[in-house]
Amino acid sequence: MITKRIIPCLDVRDGRVVKGVNFEGLRDVSDPAALAAHYSDCGADELVFYDITASAEGRRLFADALREVARTIFIPLTVGGGISSLEDFDRVLKCGADKVSVNTGAIRDPSLVREAARRYGDQCVVLSADVKRVDGEFRVFARGGRDDTGLEAIAWIRRCVRLGSGEVVVNSIDTDGVKGGFDIPMLEAVCSAVDVPVIASGGAGCAADFTELFRAVPRVSAGLAASIFHFGEVEIPRLKAGLRENGINVRL
Repeated sequence: MITKRIIPCLDVRDGRVVKGVNFEGLRDVSDPAALAAHYSDCGADELVFYDITASAEGRRLFADALREVARTIFIPLTVGGGISSLEDFDRVLKCGADKVSVNTGAIRDPSLVREAARRYGDQCVVLSADVKRVDGEFRVFARGGRDDTGLEAIAWIRRCVRLGSGEVVVNSIDTDGVKGGFDIPMLEAVCSAVDVPVIASGGAGCAADFTELFRAVPRVSAGLAASIFHFGEVEIPRLKAGLRENGINVRL
């Protein structure tokens, strides 16, 4: 049985971890390195670091904050935000990332996925898709959920996997920060379309939401969350123990 992963996410703006609802109303949470060290110590399987305004502001990712986070943890680190070239991939990998997440950069130039996969390997290239329902269709959004690209999400995700993305993070804008549970229909649609690991993001409000996620969509590889971990609403060791009690294989 494949081990399911629990992944905290650090949404970073101006060098600080922030969190909002439906990608809006951001509030300050903590220092990235301190929070990263906490998650590394308490049993998180991986960590995601997003510089959430880099693409919208047309700048490079905050390298100093990233280096400090990478120095403090002993778990795999995925990094995204403002990734638009192979040089950006190289820079964040040299700062300590294990995998690189690409979103707006791939929308602007899909060949970036193929070129990065050829240079660094499929396992290094993570497609992050911010998805929202528009007129009954799953639609891809860019620039941190600000711009409707007009791209149908399932076809877009399938295309990027064919180009070489070895993993997909599905960020449901509809459920982000709402704490009403993961977007099961959206995740089912993505998992049915691709054969690479899919990470569910957006909507976790309690430990039971993770149990429901892994039971309802067995092909989902991992559950990602932010605020419920940041504010102590769900503790990762207890979450994993509960998942194990419910027959879901996790690393304790």
